Amino acid sequence: MTRTLILAALALAALSGSALAQSTRYDLTEMNFDLWCQEQQHLPPERCDKRLPVDDAAFQAYRNKIEKYEIPYLQEKENRSQLNRVILHNDPVDNPTQISKPPTPQPGDDDNPPGK
Repeated sequence: MTRTLILAALALAALSGSALAQSTRYDLTEMNFDLWCQEQQHLPPERCDKRLPVDDAAFQAYRNKIEKYEIPYLQEKENRSQLNRVILHNDPVDNPTQISKPPTPQPGDDDNPPGK
């Protein structure tokens, strides 16, 4: 009985761990505190190395603000790409789904004699 409970607990932990490890289907680039601190805030490297709680809180707020807009932007970009690929440039003449066979000459067709 305890063995079954242990196995069930391990299975549950594995499933919850994999669910947390899953990311969205959009490629969100990870922001770097040091780059943000020096390039966005223009703080000296010595202060950035200390990573003060005030600076860390400002970085978290900035990152949350950017990520709030990044996913809708990536969704719209994907929608535009799909519209372009599927609707605007889906030409069945240039990209046939089936290869068509040349017409066979019919008997009595004088305009297209066989062999020419």
